[in-house]
Amino acid sequence: MNVTHLNCGTMREIPADGREPARVVCHCLVVEADHGLVLVETGFGAVDIGQPDVALGPDFLARTEPLLDPDETAVARLTALGHDPADVTDIVLTHLDLDHSGGLPDFPAARIHVHDAEFRAAMATTSTHPEHTLRYRPAHWAHRPRWVTYPSRRDTTWFGFDAVHLDGLPQDVLLVPLAGHTPGHCAVAVKTTDRWLLHAGDAFYYDGQIAPQRWEIPLWDAFEEITETDRPLRIGNQARLRELVRDHGDEVRVFSAHDPWAFTEVTT
Repeated sequence: MNVTHLNCGTMREIPADGREPARVVCHCLVVEADHGLVLVETGFGAVDIGQPDVALGPDFLARTEPLLDPDETAVARLTALGHDPADVTDIVLTHLDLDHSGGLPDFPAARIHVHDAEFRAAMATTSTHPEHTLRYRPAHWAHRPRWVTYPSRRDTTWFGFDAVHLDGLPQDVLLVPLAGHTPGHCAVAVKTTDRWLLHAGDAFYYDGQIAPQRWEIPLWDAFEEITETDRPLRIGNQARLRELVRDHGDEVRVFSAHDPWAFTEVTT
């Protein structure tokens, strides 16, 4: 399958030792399947740009300093590539954080694939986690999307990870449960002509966390701890991803949702 990498939202600049500071991205994929287009993540959408205080909230805006450029929305990116946004039949989300789900209202006819635990956490009217009212924004699903949710199960094994087939989608698009950042966080595996891609969402924030020669971004490490829902599970899944890169790096390209340096590597 042909896969194109998109940045559907630019946020604040992040410094990193040994690397030029860069602005955080919202790394999305457009997969050209036989039946239509499949988006993996949506980044920010028109509702975020038109009503940022309502859709995203002042706390998130102050924390991340998003550019909110209409040319960066998934709809605009697809149009610039020559695609008709109406051809997007399905959207697969790693989780429902606001910087991953903002474009959902721009594709009202698409089916939205997400883990059941994530769906339930986002729709809950109360939560004990201090970040949940910031991260889950009702404006992103006020249009009543066509949800397709999945419990944890093993439809197949993918490089030692449990993986779930997605209803109506090609067998080479898989949901890989990796909870810890949120209750139902998943990665999304997509097979291209020459290798697998694993969009790991926010299972880690930057390549230094899973690279053989580890390096650190203290600001991001601190933010990761603030937003996590299960620290042992998150750390354990990062260790498994580190092993995946070590043992199968020639077969799988692993990247996270917001790493600007990794995004540059896969798009140049």
